[in-house]
Amino acid sequence: MTLCVFTLIASEFLPVSLLTPMAGDLRVSEGLAGQGIALSGALAVLASLSMPALAGGMSRKTLLLALTALMGVSGAVIALAPNYPVYMAGRALIGVVIGGFWSLSAAVAIRLVPASAVPKALAVFNAGNALATVVAAPLGAWLGAAIGWRGAFWCLVPAALLTFAWQWVSLPAMAADERAPGRGVGQVFSPLGRPAIALGMAGCGLFFMGQFALFTYVRPFLETVTRVDVPTLSLMLLATGAAGVIGTALIGSVLRRSLYGTLVAIPMLMAAAALALIPAGAWVAPVAALLALWGLLGTAAPVGWWNWVARAMPGNAEAGGGLMVAVIQLSIALGSTVGGLLFDAGGPRSAFAASAALLLLAALLTAMAARSAAAGR
Repeated sequence: MTLCVFTLIASEFLPVSLLTPMAGDLRVSEGLAGQGIALSGALAVLASLSMPALAGGMSRKTLLLALTALMGVSGAVIALAPNYPVYMAGRALIGVVIGGFWSLSAAVAIRLVPASAVPKALAVFNAGNALATVVAAPLGAWLGAAIGWRGAFWCLVPAALLTFAWQWVSLPAMAADERAPGRGVGQVFSPLGRPAIALGMAGCGLFFMGQFALFTYVRPFLETVTRVDVPTLSLMLLATGAAGVIGTALIGSVLRRSLYGTLVAIPMLMAAAALALIPAGAWVAPVAALLALWGLLGTAAPVGWWNWVARAMPGNAEAGGGLMVAVIQLSIALGSTVGGLLFDAGGPRSAFAASAALLLLAALLTAMAARSAAAGR
């Protein structure tokens, strides 16, 4: 499962490190090429909300194998894409995999380990996310320079095949549970009736919007403003990812001290980093340091939000988890769309300022959620 997380995250965000050559080859702007991330996010929303109904009585092992196979097909479609619409079709396929996999992840963890070990199992899953964050962007940039962006996407196919084989051998059958009466898409939205949950979900959504309004367009920013070459670009992305691994390792102890305080502080610090990148963009060292801070905070943040789901909805974690997947993926789609439109219209300055504004609003709504939760609402 952790290998699947690694391959999935690498597939989802590989375009970030290959945006410039992809845009040139497909004859579209960098902003339009970045909409591939928006499309995968939109399809992930639909998949996460509809997967329980569509899967029905299918064995969860069979479903995971089908999603993993579809991940490999997506990589091949993108690698072979002769034009922009076919590229976007490949991104739509990976969106279905993203939504389907993450909506199943918590339920699969519950089946694979004893109840007392479920939090640890989810943390191990997230290690695949952190590792992919370290490896995917710099390796994608390096592969793009060495064998072209299409070759980089071809590399996802054997990774998906390896994941498929490992799941086939290692996963138990995991027959579908009998569906409880009234369980459906409407059930997923029921937690929003509580103000603390609604405010928290809104804060979470704005956080991911702000994060991806900026991060999707890091490569063109580094190439056009900072003016780094590909080896330097790869090193900077590697440092950003490595900082994310450190953040993921450290955030557990920080969350134990103050869950809401951490969830408020992270977007505020990231907003400061986004604003600082605007005047510092021409200098390599400050930009590298700011992106490392961005990675340290941004990669660790999802751990905090999944802890929030477990604490805020202890008796309804399954519905909360499905809703969280939908909120995050929709926000990634909206954030990369807004960032792309602003990047094309006004350059990095506009996109980065919008990112900071969204992150600050996320901090405000999360603070309101904390106050509402303290009041028992």
